[in-house]
Amino acid sequence: MTLRRVTKIKRVLECVSNSSKYITRSSSAWTQDKIIKTPYNNIEIPNATLYDYVWQNLEKWPEKTMSVCSETGRGYTYEQAFNLSNAFAANLRLKLKIRDGDTVAVMLPNVPDFPLVAMGILGAGGVISTVNPIYTAHEVHRQLLLSAAKVVITMPETMGVVKEALKIAKLDIPIIVIKTNGDPTPEGALCFNELSEDTHVDKSCLKDVRRTPKDISFMPYSSGTTGMPKGVELSHRNLIANFEQMNDINIKNHSDTTATHQDAVMAVLPFFHIYGASAIMFHKMSVGAKIVTMAKFHPEKYLEALKKFKIDVLYVAPPMLLLMGAHPAGTSETYQYLKSVINGAAPLADSDMRRFLNKVKQEFDFRQAYGLTETSPLVLMPPVGVNNLSTVGYPVSNTEAKVVDENLNNLGPNETGELLVRGPQVMIGYRENPTANSEVFTEDRWFRTGDLVFADDQGQITITDRLKELIKVKGFQVPPAELEAVLRDHPAVIDAAVIGVPHPTKGEAPKAFVVLKSGQKAEANEIKEFVKEKVAPFKKIDEIVFVNSIPKSAAGKILRKDLKAQYS
Repeated sequence: MTLRRVTKIKRVLECVSNSSKYITRSSSAWTQDKIIKTPYNNIEIPNATLYDYVWQNLEKWPEKTMSVCSETGRGYTYEQAFNLSNAFAANLRLKLKIRDGDTVAVMLPNVPDFPLVAMGILGAGGVISTVNPIYTAHEVHRQLLLSAAKVVITMPETMGVVKEALKIAKLDIPIIVIKTNGDPTPEGALCFNELSEDTHVDKSCLKDVRRTPKDISFMPYSSGTTGMPKGVELSHRNLIANFEQMNDINIKNHSDTTATHQDAVMAVLPFFHIYGASAIMFHKMSVGAKIVTMAKFHPEKYLEALKKFKIDVLYVAPPMLLLMGAHPAGTSETYQYLKSVINGAAPLADSDMRRFLNKVKQEFDFRQAYGLTETSPLVLMPPVGVNNLSTVGYPVSNTEAKVVDENLNNLGPNETGELLVRGPQVMIGYRENPTANSEVFTEDRWFRTGDLVFADDQGQITITDRLKELIKVKGFQVPPAELEAVLRDHPAVIDAAVIGVPHPTKGEAPKAFVVLKSGQKAEANEIKEFVKEKVAPFKKIDEIVFVNSIPKSAAGKILRKDLKAQYS
């Protein structure tokens, strides 16, 4: 497969250019039925796979940098990425026997090779399932089993965790590692670099790939509104629809790539998360931007990279923006190239936004957007030039929203209730989990977000709180049920409940309530260490309170609201 294939790719795309007209609607987006319609242009969704969509304009920018490491400068042009990922795709099919619909687990930090890995999996007809690289073997083994992964791709330094996870899961599947230096390939692993740089591989096998827009392309794991992590099945069409929605001229925050201009986008938000994978990696590849990767967040190096690489498009979560507003190295000179900053993952307080904005001397686009793993992720975004920083705007193109009470009755303007959304970017469903699907989808396929909002007279939406019980630590989801299950594994614990409590730097932190077995004794620190060994660092429990019993409903459901009211 060569660069010439791109011209063939373009022919299968039914692309419709965006309208050049901005929204002029000044009236309300509300309907008589109390549904909020989008004020943005309708889009037509290209009839293509994600693989074809990302590469469709490759011939316009083959020599432009696609991805580059912020620390080492190691990276790839778009043409290099295309050729290497296709060689990798061919070897996935020939040497590892990956077939259409097979899941490949990707457990990587943000390295320049991540997009090549992702596109190689898609090119081979596989499904990408991302795993947090700081997960423990206990966490990894569960996701490998749930996703039915056929191959795992990781780094040499995390191969030990993967091996242990496979042992726990009693699986024997290949491990591929990415080498970023000259060290030998670890024993028992295949080398990504060798598979992707194989110039003799027969790429004609890729002609056998048969994937449609309705097929699953990406399966990250999310806890939904509550409970244990579930595989979120996102189709090629789901993601492409969301990218076309992002391209609408009314909300678009990137500039077109030309012979003389290329946006530089900072990729510190993790690619294993939907926000980083969708908005930063896949979408920005499709528009030819330069993706500057950072494998691990270091405040000083991050701020230095913003200036060094002249970052003009930036996606942040609240902890990052708090740091940018408070760090002494964050000056107007550091932020001089910024032209667009989008906050997501969790809402920001007005005072926190102002602290950052006061450091940036030039005019630039700053907005808050809203989305979820289950919605690819974007569902709400204000138009360019919005002067209300607290709002997350309107439903994006081809999307509608409504606010409902606890009985799912529609509410009107300025009434607070749960946000429900419907649009082409909403997931197919949770993998093999009809119970969870029935909880989040209404009979007419409205998706229940679990977030409390209100919408003003014009239909602009503001997030007020979370109805769901997920704990958000630095923007990451921490499901209480997962920590409760780990706590109950402790030999001295008979019951447990976990809630999220406010934290000055994390946003929220897990707080546990523990009931000990009769006659048993245990120290809080001992139990915290027990949990710490089994979960990723951001999930560790900050505080433990010993109680005689856990408040529960008649159906046996933990009443976390009662715990919050009594102890927080």
